[in-house]
Amino acid sequence: MRVNHIVGRHLKKKRTTIANSTAPPAPDLVIRDFNADALNTGWCADSTYMAVGTTCPYAAMAIGICLRLLVGWSIADPVCTSLAADTVEMAVAARSGRVNGGVFHTDRGSHYSSRACAEACSSAGVRRRMSAVGSSADKALAASFNATFKRGTLQGRKGRLDEREPRLDAFRWHHRYNTRRPHSRLRQRSPIVFENAFHLTPTTLAPAA
Repeated sequence: MRVNHIVGRHLKKKRTTIANSTAPPAPDLVIRDFNADALNTGWCADSTYMAVGTTCPYAAMAIGICLRLLVGWSIADPVCTSLAADTVEMAVAARSGRVNGGVFHTDRGSHYSSRACAEACSSAGVRRRMSAVGSSADKALAASFNATFKRGTLQGRKGRLDEREPRLDAFRWHHRYNTRRPHSRLRQRSPIVFENAFHLTPTTLAPAA
């Protein structure tokens, strides 16, 4: 590379987790154990940014720990407290409300520790749990999903036509992930195919997507 005057291109780092020092954090009871034998007992959530061209919307995702199913997601620009609350509400609707007692595991970002997120979790009977500050491994399941999502939607893209395009890209990729993309943990089946094959609780997310 040096001989041919080739220089690697690096993405600029952008801070996505800004903790709210005034909000008391929820305890971490997941302890990096991303395994579950039953549906709707735990979701792992994370947020990321989609920096391409002049746009930089933030995307928040919630992954079901049992099936690795994307149960909820939201996009906002700029990041706001409704980002996390909207994700929770979509996840509850996607699982037809059968989430009472489940865990919503996140980092300590201000949108996750916000009153809006707390109220959304409380009304659904979902318990909030938070990772340690600055530890991506504590939310590795969701962080890994977001890395895959960004590769699938941003790879080879140099710009976007408008603010609507990132949402459409995310919509298409999320639908493909849940319905068609093979997952190694699920015996090379997609989350919804794996769920339906074993006669588990059906999801409403696939038809909605």
